[in-house]
Amino acid sequence: MLGLIGLRSDGLKGEAASECHAGQWTQHARPPQQPWVDHLAPAIVSSPTPAIRQRLSGAMATSCSSPESWSSRLGEETVLARGVSSGKVLVTGGGGYFGFRLGRDLASQGVSVILLDMNRPPCDIPDGATFYQGDIRDYSSLYKMCEGVDCIFHTASYGMSGPEQLRKEQVESVNVGGTNNVINVCRERSIPRLVYTSTINVVFAGKPIEDGDEGSVQCVPPDVHIDNYSRTKTIAEQMVLSADGCSLKGHCVLRPCGIYGPEERRHLHRVMMNVERRLFSFRFGDPRARMNWVHVDNLVLAHKLAAEALTLKRNGVASGQAYFINDGVSLNLFEWLRPLFERLGHSQPTINLPVSLVYSAAILVEYLHLALRPVIEVPLLFTRSEVRSIAVSHTFKIDKARRELGYCPKSYSLADSVEHYLKSRQPRSSSAFLSLSWTPSSPWSSCC
Repeated sequence: MLGLIGLRSDGLKGEAASECHAGQWTQHARPPQQPWVDHLAPAIVSSPTPAIRQRLSGAMATSCSSPESWSSRLGEETVLARGVSSGKVLVTGGGGYFGFRLGRDLASQGVSVILLDMNRPPCDIPDGATFYQGDIRDYSSLYKMCEGVDCIFHTASYGMSGPEQLRKEQVESVNVGGTNNVINVCRERSIPRLVYTSTINVVFAGKPIEDGDEGSVQCVPPDVHIDNYSRTKTIAEQMVLSADGCSLKGHCVLRPCGIYGPEERRHLHRVMMNVERRLFSFRFGDPRARMNWVHVDNLVLAHKLAAEALTLKRNGVASGQAYFINDGVSLNLFEWLRPLFERLGHSQPTINLPVSLVYSAAILVEYLHLALRPVIEVPLLFTRSEVRSIAVSHTFKIDKARRELGYCPKSYSLADSVEHYLKSRQPRSSSAFLSLSWTPSSPWSSCC
């Protein structure tokens, strides 16, 4: 489940660093640097990025004082007065694991749902939902799809784990350029509500965080992050939080941690294959290090509640706010993965390696992956950001989400998800077992 852990940022360097809160950067003292993170990111060699069309920031369809705008605003008042249980919504990343689950749940409640993704979902499109194969980086197509939409759930992202992290241009074009397009479509289409799926990566900088909350931890400056995903998600989150205009009445950000649940295949498959290959025979980091997880159904619930909290009925309590979202419990990674090891008939890792050794190995493998990619796909057991997220404790409170959104997560177990996956897994061929390449299932997909 390593790929499910949010990608993390580098240890802070120097004596002072900038932090941001609600779009503002402030100064704070930096802690002593970890010796095992004092490395520059490897040079990125990316494949050509597809041609994209983006709308410049600040575009507005009509002025706030125009007759068209007043007519539109009357419609917005009606939209904002009702909740997410009616109307029409768009889910970007709707072909991904979380985006599809969110869209399916909304459709089951009678909401008209548009699922947008570059790849079709692996399951049948539910009644009440429509799937469009498209790219959020194509502004004109995105604009056309959003006719009549009154809420956008922006879950699409790229570069969360594995080799995708190293494709800088593509990560930037989706996470930053795509988010810019979504914001401007909201403005031009007079879409009053936007719920953005961010990540805890935006506040994690390689130093321990114990029960952090939205007031005690600030987001890390983008240039401090060591991976492209965390850097671009930080930029995108600030774009959403600082969005304003006469049309975009309500916008909020949810910061989930690692996601798990039934039918999750992309990351659970990666971990299971590495366990079966006995590549997961060691552990590292502080044995007391803890982290949070979130079941996909709890994350779906949080998004629906966030959309409701942007309505006039709830006085727009969530507008301009960020919320940490998890199951409300914290666990050590290897203890949390115990059901997986037991079900596969493997013992827990007993070899303890120094973090510095594992981190150095991750640097070397990243370089080899980039250098040899034209010839061979070098597997990434861990990336640098994944090493740090495992080695350092980082947990977050969900009190604000409980209080303002009414979020009350249900209790789930990883064991149920493992059992569901094993029952539905296709028989593996010997060639598949021997292959060490890691192949993403979608060019971009939902969540953090």
